[in-house]
Amino acid sequence: MTELTVLWLPILVSAVFVFMASSIIHMGPLWHRNDYAKLPRQDEAMDVLRSFAIPPGNYLFPRHGSMADMSSAEFLEKRTKGPVGLLTVLPSGKAAMTGQLVQWFVFNLVVGLFSAYVAGQALAPGADYLRVFQFAGATAFFCYSIALWEMSIWFGRGWSLSIKGTLDGLIYACLTAGAFGWLWPTL
Repeated sequence: MTELTVLWLPILVSAVFVFMASSIIHMGPLWHRNDYAKLPRQDEAMDVLRSFAIPPGNYLFPRHGSMADMSSAEFLEKRTKGPVGLLTVLPSGKAAMTGQLVQWFVFNLVVGLFSAYVAGQALAPGADYLRVFQFAGATAFFCYSIALWEMSIWFGRGWSLSIKGTLDGLIYACLTAGAFGWLWPTL
């Protein structure tokens, strides 16, 4: 067993590595360039939505009032007539990503913390690089990737987005595992 407190450096370094890699992946002309399609008649759709002054949040439409309402003729007609969807409304104005980037870095630290916990419970100081890579990498992969699939299963998110996110998660997991293997404490 390795104490969590001695794993602060691989936790921090892995978070920095993942933060840098995700910046390259998402800002470069790689596989995320076409993640979202342009809405048909975008300007008209935005004008209509703007007139409703919808506050930022997540919306489902048509939305039933209760489980009993789901089987009502009125609800079934709305669902059949369409459109059916999920809508996320973000705050208007200039895109300020500072808060999101800070949250992403904190999330990377949390993934590093879980990776450290699992690897630390399984391995002693001086453990072999590949064993550390295995435990830290598997844990990081689960944290970065597996939950994305739920969005495709239940919420209609395109599977291509979940698959690309899983590929990102594999890269992040390998970086996390490499940092842990490299900086694992010796005897």
